[in-house]
Order: sequence, then C-alpha cells, then structure tokens
Amino acid sequence: MKKAALLFTVALVPVDFIMLFFAGISAYFLRTSALVSQYRPVLFYLNLPLEKYIIILLSFIPFCMAMFALIGLYRSRRGDIIQEFFQVVAAASFAMMAIIIYIFITREWFDSRFIVIAAWALTIGYVFLGRMVLRVVERYCAVRYQFGVKRALIIGDDEVSDILKREIGRNPSLRYRVVKQIAALDLEGIKQAIENPGIDAVIVGRADYGKEAIVELAEFCRDRHLTFRFAPTLFQALTTNVEVDVVGGIPLIEVKHTALDGWGRVIKRIMDCVGAAAGLITLSPLFAATAILVKLDSQGPVFVALDRITLGKKFSMYKFRSMVDRAHEMKEQLAEFNERNDGGPLFKMHNDPRVTRIGKALRRTRIDELPQLFNVLKGEMSLVGPRPHEPEEVGQYERHHKKLLVVKAGMTGMAQISGSSNLPFEEEVKLDTYYIENWSLFLDIKILLRTVMLVLRDRSAC
Repeated sequence: MKKAALLFTVALVPVDFIMLFFAGISAYFLRTSALVSQYRPVLFYLNLPLEKYIIILLSFIPFCMAMFALIGLYRSRRGDIIQEFFQVVAAASFAMMAIIIYIFITREWFDSRFIVIAAWALTIGYVFLGRMVLRVVERYCAVRYQFGVKRALIIGDDEVSDILKREIGRNPSLRYRVVKQIAALDLEGIKQAIENPGIDAVIVGRADYGKEAIVELAEFCRDRHLTFRFAPTLFQALTTNVEVDVVGGIPLIEVKHTALDGWGRVIKRIMDCVGAAAGLITLSPLFAATAILVKLDSQGPVFVALDRITLGKKFSMYKFRSMVDRAHEMKEQLAEFNERNDGGPLFKMHNDPRVTRIGKALRRTRIDELPQLFNVLKGEMSLVGPRPHEPEEVGQYERHHKKLLVVKAGMTGMAQISGSSNLPFEEEVKLDTYYIENWSLFLDIKILLRTVMLVLRDRSAC
C-alpha cells in the first residue's frame, strides 16, 4: 500500500471521532432547544449538565469506533459510496442498540430516549458526511497533485486489457494512471518499461499467459516492491494473501506479499516506536556501562555501523563493537573457515579470532545488538522481522530468498528464536517466510517474549 493510501485510511479514525463527538453534542443541544422542548419539557439536564454529558459521550465514542472497525469501516481498501453508507448505518445501529439496552436497563444517567435516537440519526449523517469530505479531499489530491496515484504498466493487447486501460483512464477513484501498455509478457522488456517511466504497479490484462511466466513476473514485482495485479482465467478462491476488485466488469486480483499491510503496518510501527523508546530509556544505564567496557577492552570506536539490507535498500545497522577494529577487512582471509556448509550466502565461524574478550560476553547475551533500537526508532528496522543480511550475502540470494526483503529486517525473529546459529540457511528462510505470510501482533509479542527467555537462559547468541 502506498503511503498516501495508508495516510487517508488512518485519517478516518480522527475524522470519525470528531463526527461522533459533534453528533452527540448536536443531539444534546437539539433536545434542549426551544424547537423540541416546547413539545416536551426538558427535565433531565438538571441531573445531567453538559459537562457530565460530554464525559459520558467520550466514554461511548471508543465503543462506537470499535463497532465501526468490526463492520469493516477501517479497512485499507474502502468500498464504493453506497456500500460505505450502509456500513455506517449498520455500525451506528448496532452501537446504538447496545447503548440503548444498557441505558434502559440501568437508567443510571438519564432517560431521554430522544437524545439516543437523535444521536443515532446524526451519527449516520455526520460520519458519512465526514467520510465523503475525506473522499473528496483524497480525489482532489489524486487528480490535482497525483498524490496516492500509482503509475501502472498494463501488459496485454486483448479486449480485457483495453477495457482496463479505458476504465482506469475515466475513473480517477481507482488511483491508477496508465503510463504504458505493452503487448507481450517479456520480462526483459518489462524491466526496461518499469525503469524508464517509473512504474508503481504492473497489471496483467490477458489471462492466457503461462503460469510460470505469471509467477516469475509476480516474484519480479515482489522483489522491486511493485503492486502486482492480474485478471484471472476463472474467478475462484485463491490464497489468503489476495484482494479482489472489479474494474469494468473484470475481476482483478492483487497479490499481497505480506499481511503486514494497511493497519498491520500502522500497528507494528506504533509497537516499534513505543518499544524502542521504552527500551532506550530503561536500558540507558546498561548502554553507559557497556560503552565503558568496550572502550577499556580494546582500541576502536564504541559503536559500529554495519552495512545491511532492509526492504531491498542498504542502511547502517548499529551495534556495540564486539570485534577488533576494522574486522570486516579480515573476512576474506577467513572465508575458508566458514562453518556454514549448507551452500547459503551466510558466514558463520565459532571462535572467530576477530571477536574481543568483552565482545564474547556481549554476543552471548546479545547486548551488542541493543543499539539497533536506534534503527527501530528511525524506521530502518523493526523489533521483530527477518535477520538483516550484508549486501554481499543478499547478492547471493536465489529467487525465493528475496521474499525476505518485502518487510523490514528485525532485531529478533522466527529464525533467531529457533536457533538460527545452527539452522541451515534454507530452514532459516522457511521460518522467516512463515512469519512474513502469517504476521500478527500476537506473533510479534510471542517472539519478543521467547527472545527474552532465551537471553535470560544464557543461550548462545543467534
């Protein structure tokens, strides 16, 4: 998902909160207005002044928004206007029914049925209005500034491909702009087409291309973080990592590379920021003590910045120095002693002569990796994810290994808690691939807890 689409999805939360608040306040003032009170005198406000009513209202709003989420109003891919309207009606109705039952049973606060009914109607109107305004703003930004619009390459020269191109051109709400159309599924030609105009999405219109060619193209797009969509030969249930849209009567399937998209990415980023900030504050005395020990043990800097790859891009990963200064220059000389004999790209050597005395203790307890909390805070890494590898190691990846690059590298992960020091590289890839395809907040928490347990048991560093 492009950042623009994610931004407007996240914006739904404050917009709904504001609209729900105004709906509740409007219902209160409508009930106390002369227009309504002339038919039925206002009595409840003596026991429920506006200040107390606002407190009650603010306690109800999170419940209503939770109901909105259950109905699907915060999905990253929103439906059409009519569908969204009925979702708002359903969510508001379920929420108000629950509130009515609670109020009528307890009668703790007030017995004004008018406010509840008015709040229900105004909630539907206000929330839908707020969402329509957000749609207008999103559409304006897309049309005027191309904000959130994906530049698409259409592959195919048949009728389906032409329909897709026409529908995308006349419907800006699809958030695509066709910049090129090619007839053949030729990977070399596609590579050139992608690099020249700058493509964000690849759409295959023809359904008669071979399965192997489609799979190869999908993996090519995955490696370059491009959206990949195709028109299938049959509309059928595929894997769980797909989303389906209909454009001009043609079903388009978008392959999702990971569950870490949309709200998953937002939730994970919040957890990363909170966890990294809390960790840096809590562990600051340990940082200071470790820095002193590293400096006293051997010559060289306290921290090292190592080149690693995440999301297909190079970044500097921070660690406490656990080796002699300029240890990377000795790696080629030690290549023949690499103890990994699984044919993978990784280098592993027990009793590495480059490791310092204090470095052995830091590695055993994984304290040397704590500065990566700065990488997490900067958004370069995540608390949980695949192990970050060196550029030279990534250069030796086979095609199926590249799926590890579709998410941020992590301080710990499935492979690390499974003893990745002794695992064959292919097994490590399988574990990390499982994590990518089956991510959940619960899985992240489970991995973090197991990591802490492993460190406390003084197991060897991963």
